[in-house]
Amino acid sequence: MEKQELFDTVEAERSWLEDLSQSIWADPEVALQEYDSAEKLQDALREEGFEVETGVAGMDTAFIARYGEGDPVVGTMGEFDALPGMSQQATAEREPVEEGAPGHGCGHNLFGVGSLAAAVAVKRAIECGDAEGTVVYAGTPAEEAGGGKVYMVRDGVFDDVDAVVSWHPGWNNAPGKGSCLAVDSFEFRFEGETAHAAASPESGRSALDGVQLLGTGIEYMREHVPQAARIHYVVTDGGDAANIVPGEAAMECLVRAPDRAEVERISEWVKDAAEGAALMSGTELEATKTSGMYGVLPNHELGDVIRENMADAEFTLTEDQAQFASELKETLENPSYGRVQPEHREAAAEAAMFTQPIDAPDEGKTGSYSTDTGDVSWNVPVGRFTAATWPPGTPAHSWQAVAAGKELGTAGMLFAGKTIAGALYDLLTDEDRLARATGEFTQRKGDREYESPLPDDADPYELVDR
Repeated sequence: MEKQELFDTVEAERSWLEDLSQSIWADPEVALQEYDSAEKLQDALREEGFEVETGVAGMDTAFIARYGEGDPVVGTMGEFDALPGMSQQATAEREPVEEGAPGHGCGHNLFGVGSLAAAVAVKRAIECGDAEGTVVYAGTPAEEAGGGKVYMVRDGVFDDVDAVVSWHPGWNNAPGKGSCLAVDSFEFRFEGETAHAAASPESGRSALDGVQLLGTGIEYMREHVPQAARIHYVVTDGGDAANIVPGEAAMECLVRAPDRAEVERISEWVKDAAEGAALMSGTELEATKTSGMYGVLPNHELGDVIRENMADAEFTLTEDQAQFASELKETLENPSYGRVQPEHREAAAEAAMFTQPIDAPDEGKTGSYSTDTGDVSWNVPVGRFTAATWPPGTPAHSWQAVAAGKELGTAGMLFAGKTIAGALYDLLTDEDRLARATGEFTQRKGDREYESPLPDDADPYELVDR
C-alpha cells in the first residue's frame, strides 16, 4: 500500500468523521461522565470490526479497541472529556450555549475522532494484507480531572503495546520532542472546633487557621525549591460564616517538578508543613494524595516518523473554515506565538491558520504543564504531536478554542488522523524504525523503574467527586 492510500482512506471518510466529532462537541460531557461520547466512539470502532473492551481500569468510560493479531502491536489514544463551565456557540463572539454548562475548550472531541480516523485507516491496511500486526485504540477518559491514563497504566492496559502515536489539538503542526512536569495532587483537610467567633472564640479551634498556616508555609518554601518546580493551591472549604469559628476547612494542593523524584521530595516537605500547621492551629489533619503523574519521556525517533508523515499529509481548509478562522483570530486580545521557533513567529502572527508543518519547537525543553500521557510514555515508546485546530495564539481552555472545535478544527483533526495513520503504518512495516524507537526508549529510561504514583487505594471516581 502506498502511503497516499492511507491518507485517501481518511479523506474518503471525512463526512462521517466530521459528523461524529460535531456530535461529541454538541453534547460535551465532563470527566468520567462521558457515557454518550465513549459509546459513539465505541460504536464506530465496532462497525469497523474492532473488538472493544469497555469499563477498563475501573472506569465506565475507559475502553480498548483492537484489530488484527500478533506482533507488532501499535496504538493510538483518544480523549473525549469536556471542561466544566466552557459552554460556547461556534461563533466569533462570547456566546454560551448554556451559561455554566461544559464545553470542549481543549478540543477533545477532535482528539478522540482524529485518532479513531487513524486507527480505521491502519485497520484497513491490515485487513487487505498490506501490513501485519495489531492496531489498538485506547479510549482514555478524565484527562482534565487528574488522569484516566494513569489508572489504565496501573491496570496494565499498555503492557503488550510496542509503540503509541498520539496527538493533541493546538495551533501549529509540530512533533513533540520535549518533556513536561511530573505532578502530585493532595487534599489537606483540617478539623477543629466550632464556636461563636465573637462571644467565645477561646472555645474554638479554627480549621481555617490550619489551611492558612499551611499556605504560609508553602510560600516560605518557594525560595528553596528548584526554579522549575511549581506549588499551587486553592482553598476548597473555608467555613460557612464569618462569625463561626470554622470547624472544617480544606485545601487542594499540586506539586510539580521536572523529575518524579523531586516531586516526591517536595511533596513530603509540603506534608510536613501540613502537619506543622495542624499542630500550630490545634486541629486534626487528614492528608490524602488524590493523584500523581510522571513527566513525558520523549522519543525523538517517533518524533521524526511523525514529522515525515506531516510533510506528506495534506492539510485542507475550506473557504468557510478559513473565513471563520480569520474572524476568530480578530477576537484574540493577547495572542502568544512563543511556543514556536523565532523564524516562524512572524508567519504565525500574520496567518488566520498556521498550517505548515514545522520541526519540534520543544526539543530539549521541559514544558510547565503536566499530562497523563507521561505515565504511558514510561511504559511504552510514545510519539506526540500537535495539529492546528484553532487560530495561532489561541489559548486552550478558552471560548475561542470551543468555538473552533465544531467545524474549523475538523481540518486539523483529519490532518492528525492522516499523520498518525502514516506513522503507525511505518512502525508496522519497518521493523528497523520500531527497533530504533524501542532502543531509544530503553536508553532514556535507563535503570529508572516506573512505579505508579497513585495511592494503592486510589479510585478515579473519588478524585472527580472531590
